[in-house]
This record gives sequence, structure tokens and C-alpha cells, in this order.
Amino acid sequence: MKKTILALALTILSTPALAFPVTVESCGKPLTFDAAPKRAVIQDLNMSEMAFALDLQSSMVGVTGITGWYKVDDAFKKELGQIPELASKEPTVENLVAANPDFFFAGWYYGMKPGGDVTPDTLAPYGIKTLVLTESCVHLDKNRPAASMDLLYGDMTKLGKIFGKEQQAEALVAGWKTQLADIKKRISNSGETRVLLYDSGEDKPFTAGKFAMPTALISEAGGTNIMSDMETSWGTTSWETVAARNPQFLILLDYQDGAGYQKLLDFLKAHPAMKETDAVKNERFVALRYAELTPGPANIEAIGKIAKAMHPEAF
Repeated sequence: MKKTILALALTILSTPALAFPVTVESCGKPLTFDAAPKRAVIQDLNMSEMAFALDLQSSMVGVTGITGWYKVDDAFKKELGQIPELASKEPTVENLVAANPDFFFAGWYYGMKPGGDVTPDTLAPYGIKTLVLTESCVHLDKNRPAASMDLLYGDMTKLGKIFGKEQQAEALVAGWKTQLADIKKRISNSGETRVLLYDSGEDKPFTAGKFAMPTALISEAGGTNIMSDMETSWGTTSWETVAARNPQFLILLDYQDGAGYQKLLDFLKAHPAMKETDAVKNERFVALRYAELTPGPANIEAIGKIAKAMHPEAF
């Protein structure tokens, strides 16, 4: 009995305590939690997948902004379980307050708009603390570094701290870094490839700029985003600019999970300037889902897909 008690005491002493209160940075502002949230609402596919990666479902009372925009697969539905979707697109304050949450994870133009109805400031009077997706902070602060994998790693670590799962978050990030180090080793002698991400748009292409996550993914996969000098996250440019930079490889955003990219490719093949680019002539592309191209756990698999498609000889 004494040995059992001693073993139990040693276990308790060696188990790290949940260190609350914790303070994290959210778009340059401190956000303090005296305890882990118990009634969280998560916006969008990518942020929901971040929450699932930390097994936060038992602390969630809703998600927002998913089925109004995207198709979801069976794996996502299984992870979501019985958690309700409170709004299929952008939530309203009323949507959120009705669920009596104590936490909201969203971003600028990921469920919130600067000066809009739903912001950290408008939710605060209802006792709702908002963590803002770091990638989106550029909409308030242009003096930010270009996109890197730290956008994902940092937000996962913040979620871990907020929910008392810091060690789990750190283990996830360490595993991701190991996977990417292996990819980088494989492609080290492949040389860089000029890449265009094509999201949508016919008059003007809607694409990823300096501060958008795809710029980081392309770099990790051994490429260069030809629009990385565009001082925005997501935005439009001209077809003349894109064609003059002659992309060698395309990333096509597939909103329909398997069927949406073909329309984009067909348009490029018919476009008088784009059909002459190396990427279109050689049909060198990969189609990726929204959740793979916005900050979230799916970024790691996406980097692998891009790298294998661009540098098949390395795999």
C-alpha cells in the first residue's frame, strides 16, 4: 500500500500542472485566459481541423462558415460528430450569442470583417474571447513578415496553451517539422520552380500574394510563388503579369473536392496568353482543397502533394 501511495505521489509530482492563467498574442494584442474555454465556437474548415487535431470537440458548442461554402468529406463529418453548425457562412452576433460561447476562433475575412458586426470588440461584451487567425492579421497590420510555416505552428501552439494542451500541440508541431525536413531533404537538388496559384476569376486571376499561406507551402515544396511580391494575402492581378512571369507549375484550388479544378484548367488552356506558358502547355499542376491551402493541419499533406507533383524524380 505504501509503495502504491508513493508511486501515485511521484506521478502527480511529475505531471505538469495546467498553468493558468495563460496569455497569448492575438494580432498584436494580449489575450488572457484564467481557465480553458468550455464552450468554443470555431469558424471555417481549416480552423475546425486545427481544433480537431487537439481533440477539442468536447469543449466545442458549434462551428460556423462551412457548408455554405464547401463540400465536406466523411472524415470531417466524423470528427465533427454532433457539434452543430451555427451559421453556414458568416455568423452574426446573434448566431454566436445564442450558443452562449466563451471562445471564438476566427480571422479577418474568415468569419469577421474589419469594422463589421462580428469582431473581437463586438463579442467581448458577451464574455466571448476571440483568437484571431494570425495569417489574417495582415488586414490590420501591413508591417508583417511574408507567410511562413510559423503561421500554422504559432496558432497551433496558442490553441494548445489556451485549452491546456500545450504538450499535445508541441508534439504535433514537432512531428510536422520532421515530415517537412524529410521532404526538403528529398528535393534539395531539384532547383526551384515558378508557381502560380489560381483560385478563381476570368477577367482577373484571384491568387495568393506575399502574406497568404500558399506562399509558404510553395516555398517548402521547392517552388517560388510568382506573385509573392503582391503586398497582400489574397487578391487579384492581371493575366498579362502572370503570363509574362511564365509559371512552370500551377496549383488549382478545387472547391468541389475532385471536380472543380477542371473548369479552371480548361479556361487556362483557352486563354490566349496563358495557353503559351510552360505550366499550361505541359499540363503541370496539382489540385488542392481549400483546407489544404489555408492555415491548418492539412498544409503538411498539401506540401507533400505539391513537392511530389513538381519533383516526381525525388520521390
